[in-house]
Amino acid sequence: MPELRKDPIVDRWVIIATERWKRPSDFQVSRELPGRGSLCPFCPGNEALTPQEVLAYRPEAGRANGPGWTLRVVPNKFPALQIEGVLNREGVGMFDKMNGVGAHEVIIESPDHKMTLSAMSEKVFENTFWAYRDRILDLKKDGRFRYILIFKNHGVEAGASLEHTHSQLIALPIIPSQVLDELNGSREHFAEKERCIYCDILKQEISDGARVVCENGDFACIAPFAPRFPFEVWVLPKAHASNFEETQKSHFESLARIFSEVLRRLDRALNTPPYNFILHTAPLRDKADEYHHWHFEIMPKLTEVAGFERGSGFYINPTPPEEAAKFLREVDL
Repeated sequence: MPELRKDPIVDRWVIIATERWKRPSDFQVSRELPGRGSLCPFCPGNEALTPQEVLAYRPEAGRANGPGWTLRVVPNKFPALQIEGVLNREGVGMFDKMNGVGAHEVIIESPDHKMTLSAMSEKVFENTFWAYRDRILDLKKDGRFRYILIFKNHGVEAGASLEHTHSQLIALPIIPSQVLDELNGSREHFAEKERCIYCDILKQEISDGARVVCENGDFACIAPFAPRFPFEVWVLPKAHASNFEETQKSHFESLARIFSEVLRRLDRALNTPPYNFILHTAPLRDKADEYHHWHFEIMPKLTEVAGFERGSGFYINPTPPEEAAKFLREVDL
């Protein structure tokens, strides 16, 4: 079983993913993803190559774990955490650990192997966000889980291991340290000013306009004031909301529109870059309604995180966010 181990110096938890155990020779880097072909486990007709689905959208009635789906969610075949078991928190001398209990799922956004998310219709985006919502609401019922992180790795440089478009979900028994940092900063701002810091940022950025990439009635895409990576952008709801899974149906439609536009702008501006996107939503058990504001962070993989960044926690970004936002705004779609 995987383990969660805590670094006692910085209170950082690490997953020791024993189910993914690798020998030194297994770490040789490949720059190619498995190619198109009949053995792609995410293609229609190959459903038997994946674990049993936990969610699928089918326009017409059809059998589970068979073709006819437009979106499908399955447990990861090589999970970082294991759904079965108890946490069994324990001390090992001065150290703390627990069983690696959690959920690790794959959201297959489309049956079309050749498509990228940025090339798909807004309806595909909307279905994808509905799937995120449905899975969060289902896993939220499990009292062992405290946080659900949803993310996408697009391109081998960004960590993708299969070519067929997909995103992932990991339900965790702890709140990740980066999310805790966001929560603590947001809580401190609210305690001092009785306002959400993200709402304040949105108000200032929309008023100023220099770092706004695009917006619609419900959402704005901005380049953050202090981005870690070149062309990093955030997508945020304009109305204050802490929990992604409580988003209204009409808002998913406008979220799909702006998300599709942002990815197309990045593709045009940066020649279809690899990227990661991450959903930061409120914890499952902790009340953060007043001060937390859910959002997506989209990070093209254009530079390498090297020794200075790993050793210091500082990031070196060669592109000012004002220039990145301007460049993305002026892209001809």
